[in-house]
Amino acid sequence: MLFFCFSLFLFAARAQDKTNYKFGKITAADFNLSAEKFDSGANAVIIADIGNSSFEGNNKGSFNLVFTRFMRVKIINKNGVDIGTQEILLFNDRVGDAEKLFSLKGSSFNLENGVVTETKLDEKSIFNEKSSKNYDIRKFSMPALKEGTIFDLVYTIKSPFDTELRPWSFQGNYPRLWSEYEVVIPSPYHYVVRMQGEQNFYIDTIKHKSENFSIHEDQGASPTDTYNLSGNSTDRRWVKRYVPALHEEPFTTTLDNYNSTVTFQLNYFQWNSQSERHDYMSTWNNRSKALMEDEDFGKALSRENNWMSDELKGIVAGANSDEEKTRMIFSFIRDNLKAISDHGLYAHNALKDVFKKKEGNVAEINLLLTSMLRKAGIHADPVILSTRENGIANPGYPLISEYNYVICIAYAGNKSFLLDASQPYYGFGQLPAACYNGYAHIINEERPLPLFFSSDSLPETSLTNIILVCDDKGRLTGRYTSILGNYESYDVRKEIGGSSEKKYQIKIQTENGSDFDMEDFSIDSLKKFDFPLTIHYDFNLKNSSEDILYFNPMLNEGYKTNPFKSMNRHYPVEMPYRIDETYLLTMDIPNGYKVDELPKSARVKYNENEGIFEYLIQKGESNLQMRVHLKLNKAFFPVDEYSTLRDFFAYVISKESEQIVFKKIH
Repeated sequence: MLFFCFSLFLFAARAQDKTNYKFGKITAADFNLSAEKFDSGANAVIIADIGNSSFEGNNKGSFNLVFTRFMRVKIINKNGVDIGTQEILLFNDRVGDAEKLFSLKGSSFNLENGVVTETKLDEKSIFNEKSSKNYDIRKFSMPALKEGTIFDLVYTIKSPFDTELRPWSFQGNYPRLWSEYEVVIPSPYHYVVRMQGEQNFYIDTIKHKSENFSIHEDQGASPTDTYNLSGNSTDRRWVKRYVPALHEEPFTTTLDNYNSTVTFQLNYFQWNSQSERHDYMSTWNNRSKALMEDEDFGKALSRENNWMSDELKGIVAGANSDEEKTRMIFSFIRDNLKAISDHGLYAHNALKDVFKKKEGNVAEINLLLTSMLRKAGIHADPVILSTRENGIANPGYPLISEYNYVICIAYAGNKSFLLDASQPYYGFGQLPAACYNGYAHIINEERPLPLFFSSDSLPETSLTNIILVCDDKGRLTGRYTSILGNYESYDVRKEIGGSSEKKYQIKIQTENGSDFDMEDFSIDSLKKFDFPLTIHYDFNLKNSSEDILYFNPMLNEGYKTNPFKSMNRHYPVEMPYRIDETYLLTMDIPNGYKVDELPKSARVKYNENEGIFEYLIQKGESNLQMRVHLKLNKAFFPVDEYSTLRDFFAYVISKESEQIVFKKIH
């Protein structure tokens, strides 16, 4: 009896290891997901997402990769219909080899009066689009989607690029009840497997199984050679159940950094222990040399570019040093060329054409900057990096595909300068905050070096000073002065550049309300991008005759709401820079009033020396003085600090909302 029960247990456990999902096999019971575990607020749920990658012999003396994917999805409400729009990306190498899509099938199922109806995906509704030189897209939308629909989708991709084993994401924008990926790798292939995100798998197995492959080598007019390969393949299988959706949170670079994924990097290929080994794990030296020899990257820099000489004469006229030349060339390109995209790693147009058209992608503009600096006798190199929204590049592997942005490093006057001429409104040596996202690499043939860009190294310092005095008529009149940080200065310049200074002034007036009358508005250094903006204006506050007057000394400055609303958080907080904000107020006590209640001064530290909030206020005979200082000494906060950070900001908001109570003197 004990043996019988144990056998039943083993049978049940093994049954849970596999799914019984089959394309098109839908019953009325499948529409009821009440017993399943997933976020009740989800707009759609992926019932199953199952991928498989394997190898097969081809007629070129090698292998093809075969990738198959099956998806079953239920639409929970009308907001989940978007998941039915699908795109399949296919790679080609521009010389003849390309991935091909096979056996694409899709069907939507609806339950109507207890009967399951099926609507098949029409082949005529599948559209082909060119994404770039190397990518094609098959785009389609599943038919007959509405609240409650279940759809099945299955397709196969055959790829001649046998070294590019497809990655897999176990997580995404929708919850998944079952997410599975299986790869079967023949013995000649040796991959490094890289895991990211939460790695608590329901199933994680490695098995070995015997496989036979027939490989053909077409000799043209000669007979085709056929090879039979036998050996043990490695079968890796990962399964996750009840995977929650990834949700956007404030101050997150990209959710892709925290997605549970598995990726592969081919280390080496070797038919057997006696044959030659072919290494694929490159070094940064080799990758850098290859980039410098690439027609769409380094070749643009190595050309003579004699046309630049005449252009440079006017650009650097009057320069007395290499640093001055560098500043002039940078400013010219920044102010005269327009970026047509917010990223780019390769130049798809000749630099001369980019210069003439006065537009290009990020790579084209900054490669042009690098080339013109070199032509002017300045040592300069391109630098590649991955922006915050693109995700963190793995420092251990020189994978160019993980990088999406090019800047320039220039050496002049025994100093080095990091430059991005693709972005208007940034000063010399300033980079967008999006560039501060971990490792970057200088690209050259002699000595490619890594750089590390951390948001923790970026202080955003601002100072606001307000003086309020009582005039002869008893009105409170003020003088506002605010020196913005570099990135806030950029935001304001960009906003004004897209509208006008007058509209920006009206916006400030509106935000302060009808009791606030602003005049003599001005902005210093609006066109001097190397300097922070300073905003000035005078203002009057509406008189009050109330017996009790409530007054918030922060006026319209400070934090109104907590940016960290969620009780819990699954990802680190990644601010774009360190906060260092100071607010100063000096004000007369309104005529005919006395201070009845005054907020208490306070000083609170964040994790001892990692931040501070000071709220200091004192009363004199006829005036009040106040100083509020918020400073965080880092921009990255791990998950286990979230509740502390949330509570810290909650205290800041609470304190900054406190009011002074003035009572009329009778």
